[in-house]
Amino acid sequence: MDNTKKNWGQMTLLGIQHVFAMFGATVLVPLLTGLDTSVALFCAGVGTILFHLITKRKVPVFLGSSFAFIGAIQVVANMMSGGAEMGTPEYMVGLQYATGGIICAGAMYLVLALLVKVFGTERVRSFFPPVVTGPIVITIGLMLAPTAINNIVNDAATSVALEGTALLSNWIVAAVTIITMMVVSVFAKGFFKMVPILFGIAGGYIASLIFTWCGVPMVNFQPLAEAQWIGLPNFMLPLFDWRAIAVIAPLAIVTFVEHIGDISANGAVVGQDFFKDPGLHRTLIGDGVATMFAGLIGGPANTTYSENTGVLAATQNYNPATLRLAAIFAIVLSLVGKFGGFLQTLPGPVMGGISIILFGMIASVGLRTLVENQVDFKSSRNLIIVAVMLVMGLGGAAFQISDQISISGVALSAIIGIVLNKALPERIDKAEK
Repeated sequence: MDNTKKNWGQMTLLGIQHVFAMFGATVLVPLLTGLDTSVALFCAGVGTILFHLITKRKVPVFLGSSFAFIGAIQVVANMMSGGAEMGTPEYMVGLQYATGGIICAGAMYLVLALLVKVFGTERVRSFFPPVVTGPIVITIGLMLAPTAINNIVNDAATSVALEGTALLSNWIVAAVTIITMMVVSVFAKGFFKMVPILFGIAGGYIASLIFTWCGVPMVNFQPLAEAQWIGLPNFMLPLFDWRAIAVIAPLAIVTFVEHIGDISANGAVVGQDFFKDPGLHRTLIGDGVATMFAGLIGGPANTTYSENTGVLAATQNYNPATLRLAAIFAIVLSLVGKFGGFLQTLPGPVMGGISIILFGMIASVGLRTLVENQVDFKSSRNLIIVAVMLVMGLGGAAFQISDQISISGVALSAIIGIVLNKALPERIDKAEK
């Protein structure tokens, strides 16, 4: 199923499905930092295509805006603009310095790729046995769980918690979305079984429209009305300053660990070893080149997207060409404002319902990694490694390096797992006996 050739109509629907999955998170980063949303979509599309070319078109990955750089971009923009408000000309100049730092962060990826090539993938792999990669993948899925629930219980427009009838309607819409996906995934036949997300979005959107017509406003058509039909993104050239580079570039070390986790998760879903073929150094180069390109035209740093890995798991369609088609759609979105405006009308509960299944799928793949590799949970050593990784990765722990840089989430969990795996003896249980 994963490599079967399909007609263009089917491929188009599969690609659009990936676009729906990535859209919300990709545009959220520019909304929070002041960068242009159309530029971010353009960078995601072009960056994904560059990644596929560099990785020999073998890895079914989609690149989108990286959340890890949000805080650093805000800090640099404020620092270099003298504290100007977002949207002002002074603030935009500050963002130009931030994109210069993003280019340098992408260059650091190339250095890390060179180190991986020199020391060998197998040596890197030795730090990531199944007892480490399994919890990493689980963490990637479950750490996103609050995002899914927040989409349902919060008003995305005002970021306030909903109560009463509004909250009930949100949960009903999310339930309709989830049930529709379940029905299609379990009972549909042939190609329809591979597009449960599109059916889920359609079902949830219809339910939202019904609530809106009944007086519970859930669909806001303002973004669609205000969007232009056709227009070039507001590209922006970078500026360079050592202070901005010092804040943003070191984040590449943190996202390097996250990258390994994401590629491990993607490979676990697909059932292939992408560390070996096309090679971890190539995936790092792909991420780095895409990030450098984004910084060059005024976009946020790029990273592999867990949402799209979740789509792979849900549909069991692993054809990389589908992701490249999604990348083309993202580029078109950046040029056709009305289409992007329509996607912004999608209610939070609909995307929340979709995310519950997608993120849960990723966590399930992590569990499958542990089971299929027969990780022995009678071993105190393995129990300790998994237990500490999950709690530290999901509990909100963070290691603060500086005012702008901290290690948390997947990166912190991975580092702890690597250290424990090397520090604890293999036969700890035998020693106890």
